[in-house]
Amino acid sequence: MPGDRGRAPGEKDDSSWRDDGLLAVRAAEGDEEAFERLVQRHAPGLLRLATRLLGSRTEAEDAVQESFVSAWRKMPEFRREAQFGTWMHRIVTNRCLNVLRARRPSVDLDTVPEPPAPEHEVSPARAAEAHAAVADLGRAMEGLSAEQRVCWVLRELNGLSYEAIAETVGIKPEAVRGRVFRARRYLTEAMAAWR
Repeated sequence: MPGDRGRAPGEKDDSSWRDDGLLAVRAAEGDEEAFERLVQRHAPGLLRLATRLLGSRTEAEDAVQESFVSAWRKMPEFRREAQFGTWMHRIVTNRCLNVLRARRPSVDLDTVPEPPAPEHEVSPARAAEAHAAVADLGRAMEGLSAEQRVCWVLRELNGLSYEAIAETVGIKPEAVRGRVFRARRYLTEAMAAWR
């Protein structure tokens, strides 16, 4: 048959695995392999998002794992016209918002892992300055509400449009713009010493 290209009987056509929509339909019908492909495809980006929102790799891994478990249970309810990636962003974002809201007001910044130094040589003075800036930004971000933090991270660090953020968070684009504006203003004031 044309297009078979020597597939073994029962082997799935690899091109059918490239489309999230088809994978989501199969997963909603109980196809675990299709859901596994979706997890493999989307987990790295969702983990980066959760880590940026929560500031903790461990909490981010837990949030993403719990989100995929929740998504698997809700797959039969998945709306076919929605994009799977957008749906998962919303689930992960909401899970992270719940974690942020449940936190005590202050977070010990010593528990936030320091990013690894780049491969090239960095002067000790430059490294100390970068570390201080990251620490100050971390402290400044703690002053944002959970809602402002989520919108700011999705916009500034993940590059999502206001409309995509609105869909992810479940609010109107105008509300997203307001939260991002207030977060930017607050962070600009808080980081004034670094200008």
